[in-house]
Amino acid sequence: MKTENVLLMKSARESLKGEWGLAVGGSAVFVVVSMAVSMIPILGSFASIIIAGPLTLGVTIFFLNLSRKQEVKLEYVFKGFNRFATALATYLLIALYVILWALLFIIPGIIAAYSYSMTYYILVDNSSIGAQEAIRRSKKMMAGNKMELLFLQVRFIGWAFLCLLTLGIGFLWLVPYVRVSTAKFYDDIKRDQNPEETTTPASTSSVEADLKNVLESEK
Repeated sequence: MKTENVLLMKSARESLKGEWGLAVGGSAVFVVVSMAVSMIPILGSFASIIIAGPLTLGVTIFFLNLSRKQEVKLEYVFKGFNRFATALATYLLIALYVILWALLFIIPGIIAAYSYSMTYYILVDNSSIGAQEAIRRSKKMMAGNKMELLFLQVRFIGWAFLCLLTLGIGFLWLVPYVRVSTAKFYDDIKRDQNPEETTTPASTSSVEADLKNVLESEK
């Protein structure tokens, strides 16, 4: 039985307690590096595409570890470069598939994006698989769960409007909140489905304990 989104969000806040500074720092590093590379004269656009996959994998490692209360450091944002070829191939394949589906109509493109949304999380937990296999597993994992992820994301819309009132400064805190909540969503549906890939026993027990505390506080 899947955990309600409101409880996943509360569990995310539990994981972020005492770690907000680190979480904000991780998001800031991701944004600053992405923007800096994009501003490189002439080659900026090309360079942005080249590093997008590795950076996305790295920031996924960062926030998944943070969600599971495992060791995490700012430099983890760059860990995706250790699997540069796989991360790049994943980014290019997802972009290609989403674009092809979007050519049919906008809605199929959006559905495809949600189908592939767990791909980088799966790569984090399965270092031996490639881009195509991770995408396949994400499609399998998200079958029947795409609307749940959409509903989770909708819950942050009000917070996003409030962040705009702060001239965007509030996003420094909202983005980590969204990322950790999505990591909780990933671990939750993985446990619910018992797919092929698994988390380490330590991470599983940490997440389960976190959710147990949240559930008990709701009583």
